Amino acid sequence: MKLTKRQSASTSSANAVNRRAFLKGSGIAAGGAAFMSMLPPAMMQKAEAAESKMHSYDDGDITKKRSVCTHCSVGCGVVAEVQNGVWIGQEPSFEHPFNLGSHCAKGASVREHGHGDKRLKYPLKKVNGKWTRVSWEQAIDEIGDQMLDIREKSGPDSVYWLGSAKYSNEQAYLFRKFAALWGSNNVDHQARICHSTTVAGVANTWGYGAMTNSYNDIHNSKAIFIIGANPAEAHPVSLQHIFRGKERGAPVIVVDPRFTRTAAHADQFIRIRPGTDVPFVWGMLWHIFKNGWEDKKFIEQRVYGMDEIRKEVAKWDPAEVERVSGAKEKDVYQAAKTMAEHRPGTFVWCMGGTQHTIGNNNTRAYCIFQLALGNMGVSGGGTNIFRGHDNVQGATDLGVLSHTLPGYYGLSEGAWKHWARVWDVDFDWLKNRFDQQSYEVSEVEGEEGTTGGSGATPMFTNGIPVSRWIDGVLEDKENIAQKEAIKAMVLWGHAPNSQTRGPEMKAAMEKLDLLVIVDPYPTVSAVMNDRTDGVYLLPAATQFETYGSVTSSNRSVQWREQIISPLFESLPDHTIIYKFAKKFGYEKELCKNITVNGEEPYIEDITREFNRGMWTVGYTGQTPERMKLQAANLHTFDKTTLRAQGGPCDGEYYGLPWPCWGTAEMKHPGSPILYDTSVPVSEGGLPFRARFGVEHNGVNILAENSYTAGSDIEDGYPEFTADMLKELGWWHELTAEEQQEAEGKNWKTDLSGGIQRVVINHGCAPYGNAKARAIVWQFPDPVPIHREALYTNRHDLVEKYPTYEDRRSFYRLPTRYGSIQAKDFTQDYPLLMTSGRLVEYEGGGDETRSNPWLAELQQDMFIEINPADANNAGVTHGEQVWVDGPEGGSIKVMAFVTERVERGVVFMPFHFGGHYQGENLHDKYPEGTAPHVLGESCNVVFTYGYDSVTAMQETKVSLCRVRAA
Repeated sequence: MKLTKRQSASTSSANAVNRRAFLKGSGIAAGGAAFMSMLPPAMMQKAEAAESKMHSYDDGDITKKRSVCTHCSVGCGVVAEVQNGVWIGQEPSFEHPFNLGSHCAKGASVREHGHGDKRLKYPLKKVNGKWTRVSWEQAIDEIGDQMLDIREKSGPDSVYWLGSAKYSNEQAYLFRKFAALWGSNNVDHQARICHSTTVAGVANTWGYGAMTNSYNDIHNSKAIFIIGANPAEAHPVSLQHIFRGKERGAPVIVVDPRFTRTAAHADQFIRIRPGTDVPFVWGMLWHIFKNGWEDKKFIEQRVYGMDEIRKEVAKWDPAEVERVSGAKEKDVYQAAKTMAEHRPGTFVWCMGGTQHTIGNNNTRAYCIFQLALGNMGVSGGGTNIFRGHDNVQGATDLGVLSHTLPGYYGLSEGAWKHWARVWDVDFDWLKNRFDQQSYEVSEVEGEEGTTGGSGATPMFTNGIPVSRWIDGVLEDKENIAQKEAIKAMVLWGHAPNSQTRGPEMKAAMEKLDLLVIVDPYPTVSAVMNDRTDGVYLLPAATQFETYGSVTSSNRSVQWREQIISPLFESLPDHTIIYKFAKKFGYEKELCKNITVNGEEPYIEDITREFNRGMWTVGYTGQTPERMKLQAANLHTFDKTTLRAQGGPCDGEYYGLPWPCWGTAEMKHPGSPILYDTSVPVSEGGLPFRARFGVEHNGVNILAENSYTAGSDIEDGYPEFTADMLKELGWWHELTAEEQQEAEGKNWKTDLSGGIQRVVINHGCAPYGNAKARAIVWQFPDPVPIHREALYTNRHDLVEKYPTYEDRRSFYRLPTRYGSIQAKDFTQDYPLLMTSGRLVEYEGGGDETRSNPWLAELQQDMFIEINPADANNAGVTHGEQVWVDGPEGGSIKVMAFVTERVERGVVFMPFHFGGHYQGENLHDKYPEGTAPHVLGESCNVVFTYGYDSVTAMQETKVSLCRVRAA
């Protein structure tokens, strides 16, 4: 039972209420006795000193359950108190090594999910413009019949399966498998629009596309460099780890277009123009190379292509850096000097660096900076990449993506055959589930197994990414590299207002034959379109109403307990997946080796199945038993190293951070710091991955005189295969059963794990030992370079720093670059626009704006605007203004006049929805489900623009104008 009894319709910003008015309107400020009378007995307790239990209650048995916060990727521990099946109390886990007994505003209020009346309570469909209640059976039958009809007429790619970073690992894996059995790679999730450029850029630099160290390891950093990230609001609990490093003497440098709450804690803050990360980073390297501060030995032994970087960096002298980015020479020099003198230093970034048409260039530049200083593979160093949602790392790892299968195996025939073996399904049967026609595509190489070119069939080519699904609906079918345009869209745990080009998204929703929304809340998807039929809302349970594993940003895999049973008529995601598979006739293939209880697949069996196949990234050692044992012994893990000191998990790292090599019987402890050669592989050490061959252009790209401690091969070496074991004389160390399974296989396709076991016994890394590469020869820009945004405010720089040429087929769709940038929009749209997060809300904000505790704190959608720009527009602080974008979108928001943003730059948060171009959509929600706070989505005015490698949307640079409402 939540504490808010009454809620009036959400109002516009102009009618916002203050704290006291909010409490009064919510029925809380009417007096203590009246307030208490609203509460059920289970929510009333006597305040007294804590004893052995977290709280004392007069009656009833209380059970404590351990879970993990469902908001950001820090992975904070939650302790829930349950009485008679009701979630009655919550505290942060004081033993948890990540949050150390703390919560942010969002984490402190997650119990609302188990009580809030804004939840979607039962399946609904729209009939003649009205929401009508239906049963699950009716909903699945009607949706399934329509989808099967669409599949028959238009092919399997005409249905888009959009998954979620809110899945558990098990649900994410089952969903990707489900989509494969349906016969399509048109499957994706939020990682595409938050950190896809990180994964591509980082993985193609040194092998894995993930955080290399951990939040806790920042305690050991000698310098902390934060660019394009605002952890004080986006990852609040992570700030305590940053502060621990700062307390130990590490200077904090923040580089951002906006003076953020994180910048307020910095020793040095440098403001740059949005979209100029590469010039700034190259500007720092200019000083480092000039002064000889680079780590020459590290570069010689472990880096390929740094000489080409030197040539590019030489172009970015202090004058050019300031001309393009706005950063002054003295500031750039000071930042470079600080990082050079305080080693090891860490590099932190988030979506401020990723959401650009050159996002992959940004992330590779960050990596190259760390390579130049030798800051990789050491405690206190690394690239600490702060992911967004609680399981966006896990959902990425488990392959809820249009360009790969689970474990980053890609889409090659070999990858499909590997997973067909894991799934125990016939490869030819699986292949025939896909459209057999060939289409001409032009893919960017660099992701494992990616294929392309004339004659490629959809099974082996990248599907349409979520960032472009609207074009998959609206584009002429002749221009799409698949049989038909998208006819049916499934938005599963996704906020559409987090995507750009709102008006075109609305048009796409209205053009579809079928729109299906699966979520605990209705989301903006239910109201931003004007459809009168063909829309279904299916209530999913939250992660607190089920159980399973979740992967935090530092690659640690944690186990959640189920706190309460699913509320109302909601169902767990894996149950809904099974229901659809049963309707489509392939539930037996989906769960061939997975026990099904009624219609609910057994979570532990799903975990064991992906344990059997995820050799590439080492998701093989984290069995349910090991994860549950760690969850029961949190107190034994060191709060800095994350290693257990004694107890049943002695020597293991918390969460068994991947890669956790081999089978569980090997008891690998996990890899807390990637690429640390000072530690044996068996204890978590690693070199850089030999993912890109042994030489390029006749030059060796394997490591030279660098290897992990205890390695029997004291130099670089390629990835291991069965033949390589034979050549080394190690083949006989496999058992007979392992030899039979491993014959003709390699370290990532040997299902026995024997190759990995033997290789690690010899002190080697299964994936080889190579140099990191500063040059990615498969990418449009092999060396990271600066290119102006499509909607740049500096059109005078376009001639020297142009964007790409338009592409005919990229992720199956034509993609525009130069044809947009050719026009100068600044006369009509003079303000540079960027976006970001607020501490109170998460993602598109549907669930957090439905939480009264958070809604009370932040009630208005707003635009931050510099006083000079506000004066020029004739607006004052607190007034309503129109924000117009160059593609026709307009939104009505409150003006927040502040010097947080410099003149010519504006900022908006992206968590709001429920208003559309001045219209309040409150009454379009199913009765009683409208969030407490509604507002305009900034993405109605954010514009076209996609990264050249991953199709990441560009939400950190565009243009707008502001005018009085």
